[in-house]
Amino acid sequence: MYVYGSVGWYVILMNIQERIFHISSEEEFNQSALELFHYQVENNPVYSEYVLLTGRENPRNYREIPFLPIEFFKSKKILTENDNFEVLFKSSGTTAQTRSLHYVKEKQLYIESFTRTFKHFFGDPKECVILALLPNYVEQGNSSLVFMVDHLIRETENSISRFILDEPDSIVDLYHLGLSQKKKVIIFGVSYALLELAEKQIDLSKAFIIETGGMKGRRSEITKEELHQILKTGLGVYQIYSEYGMTELLSQGYSMKDQIFETPPWMRILCRDMNDPFGILEDDKTGGINVIDLANIYSCPFISTQDLGKTYGNQFKIMGRFDQADIRGCNLMVE
Repeated sequence: MYVYGSVGWYVILMNIQERIFHISSEEEFNQSALELFHYQVENNPVYSEYVLLTGRENPRNYREIPFLPIEFFKSKKILTENDNFEVLFKSSGTTAQTRSLHYVKEKQLYIESFTRTFKHFFGDPKECVILALLPNYVEQGNSSLVFMVDHLIRETENSISRFILDEPDSIVDLYHLGLSQKKKVIIFGVSYALLELAEKQIDLSKAFIIETGGMKGRRSEITKEELHQILKTGLGVYQIYSEYGMTELLSQGYSMKDQIFETPPWMRILCRDMNDPFGILEDDKTGGINVIDLANIYSCPFISTQDLGKTYGNQFKIMGRFDQADIRGCNLMVE
């Protein structure tokens, strides 16, 4: 176990913050992950207690690090060092569910993470018009997704970009305005809002449609394949993109084709054995999704989710959720 003291950890954390968004190798990722593990054990009371209970205090590489069950974000304050934080995000919910809370110590880490990721997959926001159909997230408040999309909208520096709440039909006019300016039109939308749009049989064939999650209790859940086929037919697009993100993370994955997700270099997805929470599976085997998000420096970078999936090298696919898991805004549907 590493013991550096507050001054020593401050120097190490500043170094980690400077380099995590420039990781270019497995070795660099592994080094940062292990350093953050030891920082968490020494400075995060909840994670430290969990690790001690597991008896796994000295992992040799990031695949051996214990992953904190995501349910703890509903009952515990997951934060290192002290109670200071800049923003609080809350998960979405369909009824009176207890919402997960993510205390974000430095919101600039989140901004840098999602901005770099967006640029990697979709290009410079200034070359885009961004429209958002996210009514339930806006209504519930404290949404990390709304925070992200709002920032990206402002980054476009274009008056066409906006949230669309009460007049979804206006999206067609805004779409054509964006195309007339030779901009890439990107539409973020929750599944049920996109379905309502698709039922109108409108042509958005040159838009990038990014669906961000499930029905939120507004409609019956359907498979991802069914959803995407309906959207492609109703909106006249060849491809539907997806975002894999959640309140408890500061980074996202995107599927650009065939529902296979990719992540930025500072994020890793591992699948755990459903009968052994500490057993990590090989590729192409269905298991529980574990996430390493190095941008989560001050909450917890190592999270065991309720999602089911498969990995394929540095890519992954979501297969569904564990039984009894809450239906939440984590961009998947029970299959």
